[in-house]
Amino acid sequence: MLALDEAIRIAGGVGALAGRVGASTNAPSMWRKRRSVPAEYCPAIERETGVRCERLRSGVAWDVLRMQAAPCIETAGQGA
Repeated sequence: MLALDEAIRIAGGVGALAGRVGASTNAPSMWRKRRSVPAEYCPAIERETGVRCERLRSGVAWDVLRMQAAPCIETAGQGA
């Protein structure tokens, strides 16, 4: 769980990471113990720390999810 440890360090600790991603205070410690970050928290962790989702949870097709989200981002500021 080197990626999670890196995210915790960048965020300023377990509690700080939890607060920044909207998780319970002890959630990152549980993720570390289970050796698995829930996929739904990966985008927030990436946004807050820069640690890529692919490193946090390698079994998810992040490339596909990123491509599906891209059109929403592109059209959001076009007043459509």
